[in-house]
Amino acid sequence: MKKAAAIDHFGSQAKLAAAIGVSQAAISKWPVDVPELRAYQIERLTGGELKATELPLVSSEHAA
Repeated sequence: MKKAAAIDHFGSQAKLAAAIGVSQAAISKWPVDVPELRAYQIERLTGGELKATELPLVSSEHAA
């Protein structure tokens, strides 16, 4: 999950921080990707609208 997608969903860093119980400063320190455990927390809070992991598409020639 990308940090920007989570912020966009909640409307701001401050609102995302409040939703998951951390400081806005903590979120500002995240890299581009949301830390794994926080991503799963956000997935639950959004009812699956945001996914913790995006599964790569598997082409039919590799699906054996």
